[in-house]
Amino acid sequence: MESNLALPARALAIGAHPDDVEFGCGGTLAKWAASGCEIFHLICTDGSKGTWDPGRDPAELVVTRRHEQQAASVALGGKGEVIFLGWPDGELESGLRQRFEVAAAIRKLKPDVVFGHDPWKRYRLHPDHRNAGFLVTDGIVAARDPLFFPELGDLPYRPKTLLLFEADEPDHLEDVSDFVAAKLAALLEHKSQLHSTMGITEIESAEHKDNPEVIEFKRRVTDRLASQGLEAGFEAAEAFKRIDNL
Repeated sequence: MESNLALPARALAIGAHPDDVEFGCGGTLAKWAASGCEIFHLICTDGSKGTWDPGRDPAELVVTRRHEQQAASVALGGKGEVIFLGWPDGELESGLRQRFEVAAAIRKLKPDVVFGHDPWKRYRLHPDHRNAGFLVTDGIVAARDPLFFPELGDLPYRPKTLLLFEADEPDHLEDVSDFVAAKLAALLEHKSQLHSTMGITEIESAEHKDNPEVIEFKRRVTDRLASQGLEAGFEAAEAFKRIDNL
């Protein structure tokens, strides 16, 4: 198990939905941003099905989730710079058009490190997570090789490292011991997801420190970070499958 990459100048985190990045690598982004790294988000879907309320207006939810994602970026130390591809929630495909868009973002932003879902995670149910993961791997190949998508105009670009979150067999840890609070703050910016994703039903009191459901949610996240950090002696860590020589 390796740990703690050298500070990159730029990092791009690619998630299927708003909030996936915060769950997967929010602490690492916050740590790097605090030391001067530019952090960017790319969100593949519009998040329009991210509710258990059948009466919720999907169009209104899309706008809400965009604002939440931008606020989460700021909570992590970013500038709210988020690329929204806007593909329908639950219908994301790892096709050529989507790959073109991911490759375009990589060539434009020139990240040293790219984060994404592990597309090879066993028994994964959600197709958006699986396809978003393949878009990251396939998009990196397309971004680096000059004969892919010449119509983009931008020069080919090769990131240095890919870090896959949600991995079955992680081999890299990032110490986020000092950035757990930032990760939690960013996650709680996704207020539309409090009930469906975080188990917080008392929405009106979600910001109250004594709300037991908020306390329990924070405990679950903190316990997972602590468990992942044990092997390297970190108080808290985020775990990834690391791929170099891209």
